[in-house]
Amino acid sequence: MAWFQAVGTALGHLWRRSLQLRVIVSTLTLSLIVITILGVVLTGQITDRLLEAKINAAVEEMDRARSTIENKMSGVPSGNSPEQQLADARAALSSRGGTGQSSGAAGSFDSALAMVGGTPPHEIPAGPLSEVPQELRRFVQRNQVSYQFTTVADPDGYRGRALVIGSPSAEVATLEIYLIFPLASEESSLSLMRGTMLIGGVVLLVLLAAITALVTRQVVLPIRSAARIAGRFADGRLKERMLVRGEDDMARLAQAFNEMAESLSNQITQLEEFGNLQRRFTSDVSHELRTPLTTVRMAADLIHGSSDDLDPALARSSELLVNELDRFEGLLNDLLEISRHDAGVAELQIESLDVRMCARAAISTVRHLARDAEVEVVIDLPEEPVVAEVDPRRVERVLRNLLANAIDHSEGKPVLIRMRGDAEANAVATVVRDQGVGLRPGEEKLVFNRFWRSDPSRVRRSGGTGLGLSISVEDANLHEGRLEAWGDPGVGASFRLLLPMVRGRKLGQSPLALEPMLRKVPALPEAEPEPTDIEAEPAAPTGDGPVAAETTAPETIGAEPTGTEPTGTESAVAEPEIEPQDDLSAGEPGDEPPTTGAHPATNGRDAADVDRDESVPTETRDGKS
Repeated sequence: MAWFQAVGTALGHLWRRSLQLRVIVSTLTLSLIVITILGVVLTGQITDRLLEAKINAAVEEMDRARSTIENKMSGVPSGNSPEQQLADARAALSSRGGTGQSSGAAGSFDSALAMVGGTPPHEIPAGPLSEVPQELRRFVQRNQVSYQFTTVADPDGYRGRALVIGSPSAEVATLEIYLIFPLASEESSLSLMRGTMLIGGVVLLVLLAAITALVTRQVVLPIRSAARIAGRFADGRLKERMLVRGEDDMARLAQAFNEMAESLSNQITQLEEFGNLQRRFTSDVSHELRTPLTTVRMAADLIHGSSDDLDPALARSSELLVNELDRFEGLLNDLLEISRHDAGVAELQIESLDVRMCARAAISTVRHLARDAEVEVVIDLPEEPVVAEVDPRRVERVLRNLLANAIDHSEGKPVLIRMRGDAEANAVATVVRDQGVGLRPGEEKLVFNRFWRSDPSRVRRSGGTGLGLSISVEDANLHEGRLEAWGDPGVGASFRLLLPMVRGRKLGQSPLALEPMLRKVPALPEAEPEPTDIEAEPAAPTGDGPVAAETTAPETIGAEPTGTEPTGTESAVAEPEIEPQDDLSAGEPGDEPPTTGAHPATNGRDAADVDRDESVPTETRDGKS
């Protein structure tokens, strides 16, 4: 069975890949159908003509035989018995050929006679009357000349098809005359004809296959040559061209292909040159702007440092100037990073380390953003180290961008960061999820485009440059990993960073799902838990619910509990109810309902009017990014 499957698979593969084979098989199939139809029609026509000629000759022979028998029986003395009369009549017919078989224009035949006579009257047969079909005899007894094809067996050893013709006698009452004509010669002729047609058909099919192969080869060879040259052209060998021979259709195809290849080669070269110029321009402009930016930065720092001596309007202006300089400097850094990725010169500084360190560093950077937006960040990191070969600077930047992006679009609801590793799958996954406006269908791909916004009129709260997610996806690709997005309007968005633990090995299945199991997000309960120190003694995690590396419950940062003065230190509180029974936030059955000290802040806008920001500043200054 396996052998047949292998052969079938190989034939199917050959059928799909070979145009010449399909043309040959199609031609042979159609030719076989046509030859078969012609053979059946010709055989039927020839058979009908042979039998028609046999019947006509048999009818003529019956007329002569009836005349001979009637003359013989009328000249027989009346003293002879009916049996003797019938025997003499059969003998008169046989005397023509000198044997037991009579012969004539219709070929050799045998005779059978029957009449009613004797005392008492009864049927007197003569010859092989048993070979005559009863149906035919009934027609003859009704004074009709009839014939019928049947199978007979005579004492001479012949057994086969025969033509039996019967006729009543006009002069001898109750006399039935039957002539049996074997069809051996006709069957032999038909068998010879069928064999000849079969051999001729096979030879014709072989010749057609050879002719079709030669003809299709003339067409297929240039096509195969064009396919090979197109493949090499696609591999970057832009000088490949087809050989033009003659002035036929194939020559025009080769000429058109060469013209197309020349045009594409010129356009590709121009695009490469334009891309190089664009990247060089971006890099040069970014570098050239650093000098005046440094000067402006020094002046702005000097003014901002003396803001206490300025009037409130000038002090506010100096603060805005410093903030915009921070954003401008971040934009220059992002442009330089993008230019390095475009030029293919971005390199990884690989280290084997605990990826949780990158997550903690990113969380520390966005603490002030979460606090300003009154957004809780729920941290769910594994208790055990997650060691992977990564570039810590780039991984931290990716996570920082994702967290700041989630905070910016959370609409005051909690943001969850969760990390899991799977050594067997050679994968470490980090999911950042918010419960904000979400993404409309199709935007999960557009969100990674440079400077893309769902709502261009929206102002970025975190001061991002619009290049953060573009750089993040390039960093993920540089690690041979993936950065994926999911979103649902009104439910939230989820971003998953999937990286290999060991470089060079195949990246397996992610240990974390990108989409939540439940899409509906309930309202958060408002509670006032007592703050605790974030550096509390570690405790064993319970169940599958999210746990922080330092605490028994997920760490939450960003929002101050109501009724408590901020102390400058972060507080660990119970996990907020992000999504009940969700794969990223559900705890063991029987756990107490989580509480939170967050008071979500909403701006009253419709969720569809908020865009997805892609980045956060790559440098911080005075606690601002």
